Amino acid sequence: MTASFTHDGTGTAAEEWRRHPAWGTVPELTLVNGEVPCTRLVVVAAHPDDESLGAGGLIATASAVGLSVYVVLLTAGEASHPESPTLTRHALATRRLAEAERALGILAPEAPLVFLGASDGKVAQVEAEVTSSLVDLIGDGRSTLLVAPWRRDGHTDHEAAGRAAAAAALRTGARLAEYPVWMWHKDGPDDAPWPRMNRVDLSPQVSQRKWLAIHAHASQVRPLSSHPEDGAMLPAGVLAHFRTPVEHFVTEAADDETLDRLHRDQPDPWGVDVRWYEQRKRQLTLAALPRPTFRRGLEVGCSRGALAEELAGRCTELVAVDRSPTAAARAEARLADLPHAVVEVRDVPTQWPAGRFDLVVVSEVGYFLSPGDLDRLVARIGDSLEPDGTVVLCHWRHPVEGWVLDGPDVHERFRASRLPPEVARYEDRDVEISVLCSPDLWPDPTA
Repeated sequence: MTASFTHDGTGTAAEEWRRHPAWGTVPELTLVNGEVPCTRLVVVAAHPDDESLGAGGLIATASAVGLSVYVVLLTAGEASHPESPTLTRHALATRRLAEAERALGILAPEAPLVFLGASDGKVAQVEAEVTSSLVDLIGDGRSTLLVAPWRRDGHTDHEAAGRAAAAAALRTGARLAEYPVWMWHKDGPDDAPWPRMNRVDLSPQVSQRKWLAIHAHASQVRPLSSHPEDGAMLPAGVLAHFRTPVEHFVTEAADDETLDRLHRDQPDPWGVDVRWYEQRKRQLTLAALPRPTFRRGLEVGCSRGALAEELAGRCTELVAVDRSPTAAARAEARLADLPHAVVEVRDVPTQWPAGRFDLVVVSEVGYFLSPGDLDRLVARIGDSLEPDGTVVLCHWRHPVEGWVLDGPDVHERFRASRLPPEVARYEDRDVEISVLCSPDLWPDPTA
């Protein structure tokens, strides 16, 4: 818990929440991601019982209609009674994991419980690892609904779990919904983000299963013993928030600050100015260009502008974009003396630069997109590429931990698209470069 509230404090009564006009009237959370029906539900819980409290009805509903359901449990909740005189942390962890299994058996009997083994109270310290594990589990997330604790729930573990899920949603393309747990207790109805909330209506049967699942977490809803330190962590006033025929979820946009944080923390995170590998790779990329000059070039994912600086010498006009404000600011400073080179902060493919291009370079960025966003990037490039346009790809060939795709995946998706064919390819142990353009545009060695 944070210092601002305690589980056994007075809190906000459930009846006060239910009197608010937005309660139970926000839009319904549908099991469709755009036009893609949801076939899988992945629920993240920071501690055993989070999933039953915040999303137990959704889990039971999804299971009943045939969705594949996974519950990812980050910690064993071993710190719920830190001063207990009757149970060690290990004994409490063993009990709570067994309770989680029983609860999930009530909600979704066929669903696996995936336990990641983080320390209770320290999820933030392994947030990146949690994100990677979720990405590995989800893969291409276009038909996945990812549900996690709300990023502003007031408990440090809940908020770290929510941030990890938000990053995983962005990397996989999964739809994200976040469930509050402690918000109902610590905040008031006017503090809730109602405009960004959706609801799931629960049938009487589902409501009953949810209630039974909550009470399967006996170590939390009942005292461990008569000692004061062994009191119930979920007293009646808290439980009342979850005995309702509706669940509420926050549906804010997914977010991932990993790459921007990397640029904030390190002036040259990949050593582009000092490593021979990076310098050689840029020269290989430039050598692969089929023409000496281009009218208007676009670099997608320019980072700090090292390649953009070289491309500017081959383009009459160059647009370099990056979703990281920190990276874009460094690239802009690097290109300050090149007025024909413009740097823009854009989250491609959603935020696409105006105009058409006869050169598009995608270097070391394709695998930082979800599979769906990569397909949309390919389509965007096709829509803005001039008839005599060239697309150049350059990517690391090894696995990229924490993301769905690797370099060969990216290049294969470009080759399989309606873009011009691949006319040249370079590969070595570490890097792959592909050139896509009309074969008629390839330089004539006799000319």
